[in-house]
Order: sequence, then structure tokens, then C-alpha cells
Amino acid sequence: MGRNESLHDEAEETIDNINKRTGRNMPQAIGTAIVLIVAILACLLIRIDLFVLLVVVFMLLALWELRVDFATVGLHIPVVMLWICSAVTLIGTYYSPYHLATMSLCVMASLILVSLAATARLSFGNRLSLAVAGKLSATDAGARLGSSFNHEGGERHHSRLSHVAVSVLTVLYIPLLASAIIIGLTFHGHPVAHAIMFVFLPALSDTGGLFAGAWLGKHKLSPRISPKKSVEGLVGSCLFAMAGAFAVFACTYDASAWATRWWVPVVMGVLVGVVGTFGDLCASMIKRDLGIKDMGHLLKGHGGVMDRVDSILMTAPFVCALLWATGL
Repeated sequence: MGRNESLHDEAEETIDNINKRTGRNMPQAIGTAIVLIVAILACLLIRIDLFVLLVVVFMLLALWELRVDFATVGLHIPVVMLWICSAVTLIGTYYSPYHLATMSLCVMASLILVSLAATARLSFGNRLSLAVAGKLSATDAGARLGSSFNHEGGERHHSRLSHVAVSVLTVLYIPLLASAIIIGLTFHGHPVAHAIMFVFLPALSDTGGLFAGAWLGKHKLSPRISPKKSVEGLVGSCLFAMAGAFAVFACTYDASAWATRWWVPVVMGVLVGVVGTFGDLCASMIKRDLGIKDMGHLLKGHGGVMDRVDSILMTAPFVCALLWATGL
């Protein structure tokens, strides 16, 4: 009995050490990742339209998280208008025969409508206030002190132009970048392979960066913005994304494509690794400036939806452009 307890204590200690090195609850993170992978693959295998719907749902959840995050410092974005504009943009982009033109028109209309809606501050019940209170209570004092905003002095009052500015940023961050994922499903006849590359290559890149950084990381990439990011982690991100790209290409394209475009997975791996890491740093900079630890709490072990999709959104235009330009 004593030996079993000793093994159990050693296992817990090992898990705690891993959690400290990676900065997250790894058992929870792995469990959540498995659920997400199964859901995404199920949508892709059943019908590509379901994957589009899944993207829309995730973007709507991400918008709510940003609504709460910005509200912690007194900035308000018109989440209902953003929900409507984002859903119309993503669904319209996919089903319209003129994908790029539809996306452009919808994004321009969204910028106008969201900017107008941002000048009117509307409130729907106390759900937002409760979410903001929960967010602030879960954030340590050190993070709040490092913020550009004064959490301790009550809610900050901003000009209407400030609310419009963060609302415009949200349009460019969520529906515009997410539209690149949708457009990538519409050309060259490989929607499933493209969807896998859009979603899973950044996830592999994050995994490679996490493990390489945890076990080998010695040279900090940007200690002020994200202390856990390292040069070794960046190299791991590129290598893991590259390996994933080679695997998807091997299962998708024939020998003639490999003969002339064997270099594409290499370029894609580097692109996803570098741009995905840049996306993580941008999200970390926003969180640090707002004085919060995670964008949300919807995904156990991963923080919020935004914490998972930031690198996916940032890499989507680059992956889409590469696939289109190379005819793959």
C-alpha cells in the first residue's frame, strides 16, 4: 500500500512540474484538445458545411470573450452587431459564388455598422457585469498593476472614439482573418486537406513550441511580452508545423505535385511557426496591456477560445495565399 502511495505522489509531483514548466494544466489541456480534435474531424468527415458552422460558432464565442476582456478596462464593443456581421460575413463568403468580393463587401459593411453601433452603449442585463467581476477576481494583482489601465480605481471612462477604435480592431481581428479560413475551403478542390492545414498546423506548432520551450528553452524570445517564449520553442514550432504539413501533403497530393512543389511544406512550416508565434505574442501583449491572464475560461487547460485561435487566425491569410498561389 505504501509503495502505491509513493508512486502516486511521484506521479503527482511529475505532473505538477510539467504544469509549472508549460504554464498550464496539462491533463486538462490534453483532454480538451482530444474533444476539440474529435469534434473538428467529425464535422469534416460528415460535411464541410458543418465545419463552416463550427468556425462561426467559435468566432461568436471569441467575440464574447473579447467583449468581457475589453469591458474589464471600461472599453465596450457592440457584441450583438459583431455577432450578426461576423456570421453573415463567414456564411456569405462560403456560399456566395463570388467568395472574395462577398468577403470584401461584408467586411466593409461590418466596419461601418459596428462603428456606428459602438457609439451607442447598450446593456443587456447583468451578465456582462458578472463576467467582468469574475475575470477581475481571477486575475492576480501583479497582472493588474502591469496594465496600462487602472483596474483599482473603478471603471475607466473613455471617449466614443476609443470604443469605435477597439470595435474596428475586433472586426479586423475576428471576421476578416477568419474569412481566410473560409475562402481556403473554396478553391482547388481539397477543402478537407485545407481545413486540416488551417486548424491543425498552428495547433501542432503550438505543441512543438510548448515542448521544445519547456525542455530546451534557454534563450528568451520576448521576455517582456511573454516570458515563456524562447528561441528553441520557435524552432520546435517550425519543425512540428513542417512535419504536419508533410504528412497532410503526403495524404493529399499525387507524385506530380510533389515533383514540382516539394518545397511548399517547408515554407508552410516556417510560415506557420513564425507567424503563429507572432500571433501568440500579439495576444499576450493585449492581455498584458489589459492586465488579464487569459482571454477567457471556456476551454479547460487552454484558457479561452481566443487563447486557442489567435495563432490560427493570424496564420490563416498566409496559408490561404500560399495554397492558392501554388495551385494546391
